[in-house]
Amino acid sequence: MREQTRGRVFLVGAGPGDPELLTLRAARVLREADTVVHDRLVHPGVLEHARPHARLIYVGKEGGGDSVSQEEIHVILIAQALLGRRVVRLKGGDPFVFGRGGEEALALEEAGIPYEVVPGLTAGTAVPAAAAIPVTHRGVSGAVTFATAYRGGSAPAWDFLAKAQTLVLYMAGSRLEETVRALVGAGRSASTPAAVVEAGTWAHQRVVEAPLSHIAQAATRDAIGSPSLLIVGEVVSLRGRLPSLVAQGTSEHGHAPARVAEGGHE
Repeated sequence: MREQTRGRVFLVGAGPGDPELLTLRAARVLREADTVVHDRLVHPGVLEHARPHARLIYVGKEGGGDSVSQEEIHVILIAQALLGRRVVRLKGGDPFVFGRGGEEALALEEAGIPYEVVPGLTAGTAVPAAAAIPVTHRGVSGAVTFATAYRGGSAPAWDFLAKAQTLVLYMAGSRLEETVRALVGAGRSASTPAAVVEAGTWAHQRVVEAPLSHIAQAATRDAIGSPSLLIVGEVVSLRGRLPSLVAQGTSEHGHAPARVAEGGHE
């Protein structure tokens, strides 16, 4: 009997939502995969790139807690590779931006499993752009800080984050009120322009704008859900000067929405 060939794992970024933002390399790797281990925020249109007979394994995380633990995911990836399969670990956004791709790479490294990383378009840049908010703009903001409002129990460095010229906070949807209190308490002006983008780049994307001190109330008033991204900084005020982009961002993309909820990753 021929000896079983050891497989390979691809840590693939699926992008922020819209399937048309998937990279060409990601699409090709998906077409060649035997097994696809995918997250909750991966659009069904992205999964359509997988081979008809590929095995799809769902390992989504809900509400900041694990439906499938990270350790279990490592076991699945290693086991599938040891069966000689080409395995795609498909993650929303980019695997190395708040996606635990580094943890998975380390687990594969320790197990001696060959692997590659296929970067994806991260929500931190794609979602503001889809909402007509440039995260940097000459004369307004020359730097952008990406952070997450969820730290698995540890508090973000609010003193540092409050000083960011443009602050983009992942996973802020269910923590808006405490986030605003923390930023203002650390010295950020309560009048700083802010925006929350729900389901950025998806067909049902929505955006609310307000001064920082009122952004949580505005999001509650409009029943903004998750996943959502918080953007804080003077660049948010540029959105009102880009009506063509605003109209483009609110038009239908032709992709049906999938089930979405606040999670512990992109």
